[in-house]
Amino acid sequence: MVAKADYLEPERILMEHQAHPTRTSLPGIGTRYDLKTEGGKHVSVVVHEDGRRFLGFHDPDDDDNCTSSVPLDPSEAAALGQLLIPAPIDPLSNDIEIDLITEQIPITARSPYSGRTLGDTQARSRTGASIVAVLRRTGAIPSPAPDFRFGIGDTLVVVGTREGVDAVADLITGG
Repeated sequence: MVAKADYLEPERILMEHQAHPTRTSLPGIGTRYDLKTEGGKHVSVVVHEDGRRFLGFHDPDDDDNCTSSVPLDPSEAAALGQLLIPAPIDPLSNDIEIDLITEQIPITARSPYSGRTLGDTQARSRTGASIVAVLRRTGAIPSPAPDFRFGIGDTLVVVGTREGVDAVADLITGG
């Protein structure tokens, strides 16, 4: 029986449980891929050298006992694979008109905010645009706190209206 969360919340499942399939060479036949689910189920896919595929379901008490298998032709295997890939989050509906943009603004030596904090800028209150992340050579810092200190070479990721983002750019660059 499939647990409710298994089919309603694939993104949550992916984040909490990383699956690690194993691969076994089957000389003269092909390759077998085995996956043990978080719920203890054992599923396998046998890919024959001629391209045929079989999806197998195993006895929970005996991994070597395949209790049921389904032969799949290439188009069926491709269709099943597409169904199993979690769908990305749907973009906002095209019916809604949103005038938001995202832009990257560098912190240079000329910036009046180099060495100062995000809170010092008061960017959101002054412009209506938000600094949602800072990109550094060492990696991205999402949702920086007000006490986050900018450094030369940082790149700010700003979201807002065209006017708001332009105002943040002027503020940060001293323009």
